[in-house]
Amino acid sequence: MISKFDSLYAGHVDMTDVGYRGTAVNDRMFPNEHLVTVFDKTEAIAKLMDSSGYDTLWLAEHHFQPEGYECIPNILMLAVHLAHVTERIQLGCGFNIAPMWHPLRLAEDYATADVLTGGRVTFGVGRGYHTREVETFDAPLLDQPGNRDLFEEQVEIIFKAFNEPSFSHKGKNYTIPPSVPYRGYQLEEITLVPRPVRLPVECWQPIQSATQRALDFMAKHGIQGVIGGGVAEGGAMNQVIEAFQAAQHRAGRDAELGEGLSFGFHFYIAETQEQAIKEAAGYFEENLKMFGPLRLVRALTDQQIEDMSDPAKAPTAGLPTLESAVEAGGFLCGPPELIVEKLMRIQELYPGADRISVSQPVGTPQAVILEQMQRFAEEVMPAFTSQVAEPVPAD
Repeated sequence: MISKFDSLYAGHVDMTDVGYRGTAVNDRMFPNEHLVTVFDKTEAIAKLMDSSGYDTLWLAEHHFQPEGYECIPNILMLAVHLAHVTERIQLGCGFNIAPMWHPLRLAEDYATADVLTGGRVTFGVGRGYHTREVETFDAPLLDQPGNRDLFEEQVEIIFKAFNEPSFSHKGKNYTIPPSVPYRGYQLEEITLVPRPVRLPVECWQPIQSATQRALDFMAKHGIQGVIGGGVAEGGAMNQVIEAFQAAQHRAGRDAELGEGLSFGFHFYIAETQEQAIKEAAGYFEENLKMFGPLRLVRALTDQQIEDMSDPAKAPTAGLPTLESAVEAGGFLCGPPELIVEKLMRIQELYPGADRISVSQPVGTPQAVILEQMQRFAEEVMPAFTSQVAEPVPAD
């Protein structure tokens, strides 16, 4: 039963001139004064969500983007700040890109945030998809097998550090601790200080390729998954959902279909579906312009990716439309009752599903995000929160 509503904000500045006819992604270059507005924007979104009944605001770690699309380099630091200006909302790491960290530094920083916020930060890890980011931090991304091997070893180390009072590790990429003399003895184990207070640590990861190796790794460590919406394809992807459940069963968990997953959607509320599509089309197109060349939208051809970088060609290049995304179910557009209907269908198909994430594409202005998030809280969420039975008072 759907009972939790989240949102993802990846750290995009307000933009004008969006869409296929708008400024090309590689031609955008914002001054620092505008790039830093993402922090006030994040705070405004967090405060609205905090007062409107949302469960978690997910933040994305990214680097080196003067184009203005993903401008939060340290989500744990920002989450600690947001915990001081909100009262109850969870702050989610969606996601820390493990290959850009030393695993023990990431484990320490999360543990510190867990202590300082009283458990209001939710952990999450990803492998990365920007060569400019990952390769600049001397980690592999073009070498996808190397990236996967590094990521899995890092996550193994992080969970050892979280769960064991002291530990050692020897693998392909890391030997922890190094075999060195220390204060009169030979170093053989090491202790994370601090360790998280709240154990076991809840962890989330994006699901893109949904290979058996990836899903079995998640199941081994009890990692929950985020699918659909954002940079992934097509809302609730049935094959991925079934494959995730199968991996849980292989790990010995009797999981229901949809259990352990968050279903992500972009959305736009208006009086009619036609009006919603008209108003949101530019934001949808801007989002595709950003993520398409990163090979995160598998349906695009090489020619389409080339054409979308040219505002003169893109409008007539046969690129995906918001109408097609709405029809496929990945973008929720229309009056509140239509969006309720679509989400109720998800609930019927996947009885283990309990968490939905709704957000706007990159480039959407703050005022639009706040208006849309408020409408969703007031006009969509009550249809689901009313399903949760009130506790019966004791006599």
